[in-house]
Amino acid sequence: MTKNTHRFPAWLKQRIGAGAEFQHTQKTLQKLGLETICTNANCPNRGDCWSRGTATVLILGKICTRNCKFCSVGHGRPLPPDPTEPERVSALAKEMRLRYLVITSVDRDDLPDGGAGHFRRVIQTCRQENPELEFELLVPDFRDCQEQALEILSDCRPFVFGHNIETVPRLYPSARPGGDYRRSLALLKKAKERWPETQTKSALMLGLGETDEEIRQVLMDLRSECCDRVAMGQYLRPDKNSLQVEEFVTPEKFNQWAAAARQLGFSWVMASPFTRSSYHAEEKASG
Repeated sequence: MTKNTHRFPAWLKQRIGAGAEFQHTQKTLQKLGLETICTNANCPNRGDCWSRGTATVLILGKICTRNCKFCSVGHGRPLPPDPTEPERVSALAKEMRLRYLVITSVDRDDLPDGGAGHFRRVIQTCRQENPELEFELLVPDFRDCQEQALEILSDCRPFVFGHNIETVPRLYPSARPGGDYRRSLALLKKAKERWPETQTKSALMLGLGETDEEIRQVLMDLRSECCDRVAMGQYLRPDKNSLQVEEFVTPEKFNQWAAAARQLGFSWVMASPFTRSSYHAEEKASG
C-alpha cells in the first residue's frame, strides 16, 4: 500500500473512452435518455466498458435520497418514477444486443417499496422483447421495506441479486451515514433465505482507512450470510466533495484479497484496483 494520495500510482492509469463502439454506446444512451452509474458516479471504467458495448443502467432518476460521502450522485428530493423508463431500457438492450444487463438505482426512501416495483417493471418489460436476457440487480438496502421489496421482486427472477456492503462498519458514520451495516447484511441474508438458488453478491471499497482485520471480518460476515459473489476495488475520490483517499492498495494486495475470498468460499471473486461491483459482471469465472 502507499500513503501518497496526492499523485496516482502507475497502476491507476485507465484509458479514456474512444472508438466506434464507445461512440455507439454513448449515442444510444443519449438517444434513449437513459442514466448510467458510469457517468453519475464518475466511474473510471467508463471508457473500457462503453468500448465493449456495456453500461450499468441507473433507474429511478439521478437524485438520491441519501448523501453518502464516497459517492458523487446528486442528492435531494427525486421526481416520481418515470413510467416510460422500462420501455427505454428495453430498447437499449435490444439495440445493443445485450445478453447481460446490470441495473442499479439511487436510494428511494421516499417510495413505500423503495423502488422495487420499478425494478420489476424494467425486468419484465425487457424480457418481453428479449426473454434470454440475463439480469444482475444492484439494489439499495430497502430501508423499512425489505420483506415487501423481496416479495415484489420474487416473480421476476432469475437474476443475480446484488447489494453493496461498501466499507467496514467502523467507517459507516463518515462514509455511509444513511446506511447501516447490519441492515445491509440482513438484506443479503433475507434474499438468500427466500431464494436459495439465487446468486447473491456484494462489493467492498478499499482505501478509506480500513485495516486488514476489518476487511477480513467483512468477508467473513458476508459468507456467514451465504453471500456467493464479492467484488473488491480501490476507492477513488469521484469529486471534490467526497472523502479523501487514505491509501492506494497495490495490485499484489488485491490478488491476496482475491485468494482470501476464494478460500472463504466465495464462488465468484473479482479484486483489482479498478474493480467495481458491475465491472465485468457478466464473466462467469472467479478472477
